[in-house]
Amino acid sequence: MRTVIECVPNVSEGADRAAVEAIAASVRSAPGVRLLDVSSDPSHNRSVLTFVGDGDGIRAGVAALFDAALPRIDLTRQRGEHPRVGAVDVVPIIPIRGATLAECVALSREVGAAIADRHGVPVYLYEDSASAEHRRNLADIRRGEFEGLAAKMEDPRWKPDFGPERPHATAGAVVVGARAPLIAYNINLGTADVSIADRIAKSIRHIGGGFRYVKAMGVELSDRKLAQVSINMTNFKKTPLHRVFECVRSEAARYGVPIVGSEIVGLTPADALFAAAEHYLRIEKFSPDQVLETRLLEEE
Repeated sequence: MRTVIECVPNVSEGADRAAVEAIAASVRSAPGVRLLDVSSDPSHNRSVLTFVGDGDGIRAGVAALFDAALPRIDLTRQRGEHPRVGAVDVVPIIPIRGATLAECVALSREVGAAIADRHGVPVYLYEDSASAEHRRNLADIRRGEFEGLAAKMEDPRWKPDFGPERPHATAGAVVVGARAPLIAYNINLGTADVSIADRIAKSIRHIGGGFRYVKAMGVELSDRKLAQVSINMTNFKKTPLHRVFECVRSEAARYGVPIVGSEIVGLTPADALFAAAEHYLRIEKFSPDQVLETRLLEEE
């Protein structure tokens, strides 16, 4: 079986189209890499790239990403709605086929060490790669963002796993780690009042007593005059999309606010969408084998 590992780096640039295209082109040209998607959001000022390859391809793709991104992103001037600690903010590495999570943990550590050696950027390991429990959660590492990073790194608990013990002057730090597939799912509300999105996010996220596999925050979409509940679904099989959507709709109704749309950032496993279709269409005895494209791919 051919090894397929997914890498979904998030870079802190979503407004400068030329910069994003240059970064994507660099990744696309790396040996052994297939770039599947680039999603940018000017309000968040953030772009998510999705590429796949084997271990060597992931190493090459990450190296190309940093070579292109670091000269183009200066966090001393960058502003956006999304929290960030680095120019290349996070580099998740995800086993898809022919690779185990343990193998991806080992790969993430190799990649992290290489980033620190080549670019002098501090590297934190997170999720299944974390070197300590308090570093497992990405939000905890990001807390304080780039602007508070220098002071944070004075605390021995926040010494980086690789690289210098001070932030890179323009690139900050980067968070690298292996994890299970995640869905970045955002729900847009028919209001500009971000405090409502904040309250809804608090009600659905695990840390606030909500769903076990949900991380969420309220975000202002100033260009659209909307508030957004920005969600990371860390296990869509145990907490499905439609369940979270219905909870957000119910919570929003308490404030007299409708849902005007939702979006998936980057790529998503087909099973997550099949489950939503089965729920809303009330399809009895549904199987993914009934999907034409699935059967066609099986024949290839």
